Amino acid sequence: MTDLQTALASGNLIVLLWTAGTLGFLHTILGPDHYIPFIMMSKAQNWSKRKTALITFLCAVGHVVSSVIIGILLAWVGMAATDWAGSEFAFWHGIRGNLSAWLLIGVGFAFMVWGIKNALRGKTHSHVHIHDDSVKHSHEHDHKSEHMHVHKSSVSTITPWILFTIFIFGPCESLIPLMLSAWSISGYTGITLVSLIFGVTTVITIMATVSVLMMGINKIPLGNLNRWSTALAGFSLIACGSAIQFLGL
Repeated sequence: MTDLQTALASGNLIVLLWTAGTLGFLHTILGPDHYIPFIMMSKAQNWSKRKTALITFLCAVGHVVSSVIIGILLAWVGMAATDWAGSEFAFWHGIRGNLSAWLLIGVGFAFMVWGIKNALRGKTHSHVHIHDDSVKHSHEHDHKSEHMHVHKSSVSTITPWILFTIFIFGPCESLIPLMLSAWSISGYTGITLVSLIFGVTTVITIMATVSVLMMGINKIPLGNLNRWSTALAGFSLIACGSAIQFLGL
């Protein structure tokens, strides 16, 4: 282990810092599960821009911090970067990722079923009434808007916590080996610098991607598809979880 100035002068730590920033960007932008859930849930539940940004930020920070804590503990017990691959810790880290994927699939399935049920209830249909003067008239009736508001409010309240839990379990696979390498070069100073650059890059990339894609989606007139938004959000979570679990994305 060398001091910070020596590590910087040798160029080894500089390479790690550039690698941390690059991987922070790539692992985010190439993983739709990092931003699609926020976009679809925001659209389905009509979150404001501020609420969407806050939930995205907190989930992104939790996603990074959970892996940082694990990396610090492993460095503290003396694990080397070369010992990470194939280790028992890497195995359990993978289990953690699988759990996150299955949570996405399970939550997505629940939202999809709930969304389909609400969308079908939300179909407008005519009721014919006969008044005392024997005059008939009909009016459109929407079960969704009149009967589902209480349930929608409850789901809207719990959804951010569900997303936060999923992102806490979701691992940053490439961060821990980088932290262990930085530890061997310059101790906790190296770990701090690598974690900050990786974390800041990841959070900024997630928030920027969500913001840009939300602007594009909001300009698309969905019309009658709006009532299927919750079902589509659920399907997107299933797709993201399946991509992680079965395609390794």
